[in-house]
Amino acid sequence: MSNEVLRIGMVCPYAWDSPGGVRSHVADLAFELRARGHYVDILAPVDDPSLLVHGEVTNGGKPVAIRYNGSVARLNFGLRATRQVRKWIQDNDFDLVHVHEPMAPGLSLLTLWVADGPIVSTWHSSMPRSRVLASMNRIVQTAMEKVSGRIAVSEDARQTLVKHLGGDAVLIPNGVRVKAFQAGERHPQFDGSVPSLLFFGRLEESRKGLSVFLDAVPAIIAKVPDVQIFIAGPGDVEEISKGLSESILARLIFLGRLTEEEKIQALHSADVYVAPNTGGESFGIVLIEAMAAGTAVLASDLPAFTRVLDGGVAGAMFKNGDSEDLAVQAIALLGDPERRNALQACGVQRVMRFDWEHVVEDVLAVYESVTVSGDRVTEDLRGQIIGRLSTGIPGLR
Repeated sequence: MSNEVLRIGMVCPYAWDSPGGVRSHVADLAFELRARGHYVDILAPVDDPSLLVHGEVTNGGKPVAIRYNGSVARLNFGLRATRQVRKWIQDNDFDLVHVHEPMAPGLSLLTLWVADGPIVSTWHSSMPRSRVLASMNRIVQTAMEKVSGRIAVSEDARQTLVKHLGGDAVLIPNGVRVKAFQAGERHPQFDGSVPSLLFFGRLEESRKGLSVFLDAVPAIIAKVPDVQIFIAGPGDVEEISKGLSESILARLIFLGRLTEEEKIQALHSADVYVAPNTGGESFGIVLIEAMAAGTAVLASDLPAFTRVLDGGVAGAMFKNGDSEDLAVQAIALLGDPERRNALQACGVQRVMRFDWEHVVEDVLAVYESVTVSGDRVTEDLRGQIIGRLSTGIPGLR
C-alpha cells in the first residue's frame, strides 16, 4: 500500500443529521481515513446546520423527504444542489471522489455527472425491483461509465448492481469501530436488575419492523412481567403509542434520538438487541455494532442478517414478520443467561472480521488502484480482497 496522502471527497446522499446505516458508514470510514493522515471532506444534505460539528461535513443543502427503496429518504436534488456539488468540487483539489449510494436521486448521482478524475462508488442497498433505476436506466448507465472503482457492502448490494447495471464490484463489508463499542458504559436509564430488550431505528419506517416487535410485546410481558423494553430512534411517540394498552406502555421506555455515545451505552446495557426489520436490508450495520458491544442479538431471518450472524451461530433468529416467533425467541433468550453469554462470545469473535482497522485497508487498496494506475479495479485486486474477506466468513463470497 502506498504511503501517499490522498485528498478524498466523499458524498453521502442522505441527511447527515438523520440516523442511518449509510451515514454511519461514511462517518466511520472518514474517521479511519483521517486517522491515517488522509484529507477527507464529506458532502451531505443537512437539515439543521446548528447540529454540525465544525469541520465534520460540508453542508450540501436542505434535504426533502421522498419515497426511495421502501422507505422515506431525506435527499437534496435540483438546480441549487447541482450548483452546490459543482462548487464543492471546484473549491477542492481532490485526488478522488468516493460516492456512496451512487444511484440515490440526489447529491450522489449529481456528483457522478459533475466530477472528473478517479471516482469510486459504494453500493449499500438491496433493491431487487427498483422503479427508479428502471425509469432512469440510460441516465444511470451513462453516469456509471465514469466510475472506475465499484464497491458493494454485501452480496445483496452487489447483486443489485449486477442485475440493474451489469458489471461487478469489489465486496467490502460495512465496518465497525470495535474498540469504541467495547469501551461503552451503562446507559443511565437501564435498571440492570431486570431483563431488557432494545430496538433501534426510525419509528415510523415500516421496514424497520417496530410494529412486528410491538405485536410481540404482550406475549413477552406475559412470560417476563418485569421486562423493560427500550425503543430508540426518531419518530412520533404519540402516534406509535396509539392503541397500545396501559400495561404495554408501562413496559416501554422511549429513548428518542441517540447520540453515538448514547447508542453505544444503550447497546452495552441491553440483555438482547432486537432487529425485527422486514426487508430492504443488504447488510445490517447495527447488528455488528451490537455484537461489538457484547450484546446478544435477536434478528429476523433476512438473508443479509443471516449472513452477518453466520446462519444463527452469532445471534438468534426468528421468522421474518412473525411476531409470535419473535416473542418465543425473546422469552427463551431472556430466560437463558448461558445461551446469551454463548451468543455474545460468538458475536465478539465474529465482529473482529468487520473491524474498520482491517476494512479500511481494502478500501484504500481500491483507492490506490484507481489513482495510481488510473484504470479500473483489476480482477487481481478483486480476488485478493474476496480471499481475505471470505476466510472464516461463510456467505461473503
